Amino acid sequence: MSTATKRIEGAAEELKGKVKKGFGRVTGDDDMEAEGRAEEVFGRGKQEAAKGVERAKGRGEEILGAVKKHIGRALGNRKTEAQGQAHQAKGRARQKLNQ
Repeated sequence: MSTATKRIEGAAEELKGKVKKGFGRVTGDDDMEAEGRAEEVFGRGKQEAAKGVERAKGRGEEILGAVKKHIGRALGNRKTEAQGQAHQAKGRARQKLNQ
């Protein structure tokens, strides 16, 4: 299962929890309100876990890009250096997207 799918599932779980919590509050059902609160927190946690995985992947891409860039620079290979810079930028973007 992809992290995007996990984020969507987490958002759905969070929304479901908010609705359930609100319904429990309106009807005076304390158990339903508590269940909703728990589902909301669980959904938020699921989203944060998926974002953490993506940030880690981004950091790995950034590091690999930096290594490739420096190898290209050391060898005088501009193409490899540019590919490394691009990979580095992709990793930074992935991290920023998942803050």
